[in-house]
Amino acid sequence: MSDLGEAAGAMATGGLVARAVEPAAGGTAQGADGDTVTVGHTGEAACLNCRTPLAGAHCHHCGQKAHLHRTLGAFFHDLVHGVLHFEGKLWRTLPVLAWQPGKLTRNYIDGQRARYISPIALFLFTIFITFALISLFGGVGNFDNGPDIATEPEVIETVAEIDRRVASKQETLTDPDISEGYAAELREEIATLKEERVFFAKLAGMYETGEIPQDEELVVADSTPGNIVDSINDAWKKAKENPDLLVYKLQTNSYKLSWLLIPLSLPFIWLLFPFSRKFRMYDHTVFVTYSIAFMTFLAIIMTALGATGWGPLVLLPMLYAPFHLYRQLKGTYGLSRWGATWRMLVLSVFIWIVISLFITIMTVLVVS
Repeated sequence: MSDLGEAAGAMATGGLVARAVEPAAGGTAQGADGDTVTVGHTGEAACLNCRTPLAGAHCHHCGQKAHLHRTLGAFFHDLVHGVLHFEGKLWRTLPVLAWQPGKLTRNYIDGQRARYISPIALFLFTIFITFALISLFGGVGNFDNGPDIATEPEVIETVAEIDRRVASKQETLTDPDISEGYAAELREEIATLKEERVFFAKLAGMYETGEIPQDEELVVADSTPGNIVDSINDAWKKAKENPDLLVYKLQTNSYKLSWLLIPLSLPFIWLLFPFSRKFRMYDHTVFVTYSIAFMTFLAIIMTALGATGWGPLVLLPMLYAPFHLYRQLKGTYGLSRWGATWRMLVLSVFIWIVISLFITIMTVLVVS
């Protein structure tokens, strides 16, 4: 009974707070034009959002529905409607994106958008699917040089092994007869091992639980701006020393920074139409975002085929990618066959440059 009383009290408090925040709810309200109107519990007389007098099924001022149901069933109805509405748009968008990408991109730029998913929404959806796929199949890294880092007890054992190796190397450093060159090499190895220790320890959450001591020297990173070339060289050096660890960190962080592909690609698309007054940067942004979304779909298909034993079929999406790029260029920008062909070839080179830049940025960020 006490729980019931608390629930009733909470409901009453909520009602009072709602009344204080929205004093016009359920009574009278000031319309957008200054008139006083009556507001019912479902907003039949005035819009619940902006208090504009209603003259139809939707508010002509803000677009919100006039009649709102405040029930649990209505909540789940909105949920299902939202999912199905997105799904309906998705199945209208994907076929056009797959076979007529130029038409889709040009229609969206020209304002014909009601039937299709926006490029950024489709891009985010593909990133979500990619991340889910990586989680499902475990990515491409196998970590042959160490235990499965997804198992916490083994992570703890890995940290302990790193500590033993560090202690052994530090003991070697105390030898008075050790050469300066060998000592410098040992110090570098110790620094690398300590960085790996921090990574594995954070992965298992052992700092938070206090299971292992925290190395303050490594946790407080040097934030002094340095030479960017030195940072890149240092990142690649660490990547070569432990490629499996790098692959794992790239997989787990790539979706967070995947949006960088869009601004990285825009200057290269602009170079295909330099100083053009006909095509603006907005057009290029829509083109790039739809293109990246579709190429991500192709990558998802290729990953699924490879993981399910249909490896030879991976060649089909790879061959279709440049043809899709050609069709999107031709349809979006109204190009001739030759104009679309040479731009597709040049853009194919640009794509690899963008991918290289993206991987370099990712590597520097995840290992620094």
